[in-house]
Amino acid sequence: MLHLFPSISNSVQSIIFKTLNPCISLSRLCHFKAKRGFDSLNQTSSVQNSVAVFWDLDNKPPNAFPPFETVVKLKTAASSFGVVRSMVAYANQHSFSHVPKAVREQRRERKLLNQLENKGVIKSIDPYVCKVCGRRFYTNEKLVNHFKQIHEREHQKRVNQIESARGSRRVKLVGKYSMKMEKYKNAAREVLTPKVGYGLADELKRAGFWVGTVSNRPQAADFALRDHIVDVMDKRKAECLMLVSDDSDFVGVLKEAKLRCLKTVVVGDADDGALKRVADAGFSWTEILKGKAKKEAVSVVGKWKDRDILKKLEWTYDPEVERKFYGSEDMFDEESEDLDFDGSDDGNSSDYMHKEDSGAWWELDTDSDADSSKSQ
Repeated sequence: MLHLFPSISNSVQSIIFKTLNPCISLSRLCHFKAKRGFDSLNQTSSVQNSVAVFWDLDNKPPNAFPPFETVVKLKTAASSFGVVRSMVAYANQHSFSHVPKAVREQRRERKLLNQLENKGVIKSIDPYVCKVCGRRFYTNEKLVNHFKQIHEREHQKRVNQIESARGSRRVKLVGKYSMKMEKYKNAAREVLTPKVGYGLADELKRAGFWVGTVSNRPQAADFALRDHIVDVMDKRKAECLMLVSDDSDFVGVLKEAKLRCLKTVVVGDADDGALKRVADAGFSWTEILKGKAKKEAVSVVGKWKDRDILKKLEWTYDPEVERKFYGSEDMFDEESEDLDFDGSDDGNSSDYMHKEDSGAWWELDTDSDADSSKSQ
């Protein structure tokens, strides 16, 4: 940038560079100072086009949708705005123990089907296959009993061996049983019913979220999530923030993010909520799951790029800076001394001005007046 003005001093070049980049003037609001050198270059390259996802589970839980599939769709939409660096979710203990109505209905239907299968009223076309040992069963209840009596006990024995071991022996056992334990978890997720809740925390962790559990006090999750967002902004770990919530208490955080020149995206069900009015873009759960958010993200990112280019080209006039660095008053004084204001002329100019001002300004010249002026 500086090499474009070789004839201007370094101090003036710095002022020009700051006026062309308004985001630099907002660095005082960011509560941090940029480090110079090789570390700052690495930090800038890692933060560029990075996205951080924050999920308020107390306000916006995926009750009507499977948690894992919802997180995969959410991550796909977030990746359209940049590289997803972190995904954080907060909720109190009640949110993880609560079972949504849709899940309760599914469990009720499954229980009714098991009763009809045991009585022989209905029969499954395809047998139920155990994904650990491969055995087949004609009723789902027999598969569940088999899984609990054999595979669940084996898994518990492996866990006890790992917990009782120490040092290198524990490391060897973890490596030895890692494949079997992973296979068991994938199979148990479809066969066994979670004892607490419906496995929301486990599904989020499996999809890549960091899950934080807070106490059941009012707005405890909001405070924890807000502090986490501010910490990410202070440390400049993300360039785009995606917030999954409809809680208007996060309006202040989004406004602070925009002051720090960060992009903001909100995911919520409210069509015209307070968060969506403040954020740069807003989507609903339906748009996330159907992939509509990913398509619209292309136009949003394009608008962001255009806005950044306009900010770089934007010029702001500061009279104090102009007077200080360009010396406009001194230049005007020097030029005024060279001008001749003593009235020493031949009188032609005064006669000409008198002729021009002879008529009123609202009176238009007629053709006769124009001919008479030419004859003179």
